[in-house]
Amino acid sequence: MQTSPFVLPKPVGQALGRLPALPGSMLFVTGLNLALAKQLAPDVTEMLVGKKLRLCVTDAQWAFDFVWKNGRFAATKNTGPADLTISASAYDFVLLARRQEDPDTLFFSRRLAMEGDTELGLLVKNTIDAIELPVFNAAKLHPRHVMAQAREHLMARLAALRPR
Repeated sequence: MQTSPFVLPKPVGQALGRLPALPGSMLFVTGLNLALAKQLAPDVTEMLVGKKLRLCVTDAQWAFDFVWKNGRFAATKNTGPADLTISASAYDFVLLARRQEDPDTLFFSRRLAMEGDTELGLLVKNTIDAIELPVFNAAKLHPRHVMAQAREHLMARLAALRPR
């Protein structure tokens, strides 16, 4: 696999790679569920049932393992082979999330790799391509924005609890 033009420094990747896998997978599937779960067609989710998927962030030395069950993505332990493994650098995954790069371009330039069930890989790729996702905006992750959203949510819940 060719390297991305921007990769995490090796010491950073090594440090991240020492983190336990399951908490990261739990955070990852939370994002997947928020962004994708409700948009997946029933025929797609039917094909995902019982399939273990793995997303590898090569330069961060992270692997997120997950399955589809009970109408949502669920984190699994990072044991044994996955039915489908998708690998790329953190930078290339961000490019994909922001729709600034096409998965085919990254695949044919050897910056994105898929291993395992080819049919499942095509299903995942075509499903993601077909979904209209909002462009990933990193500014929304700024602590000020996150805290404002949390405060808004809390105020709305408190208002709902007040007797009328």
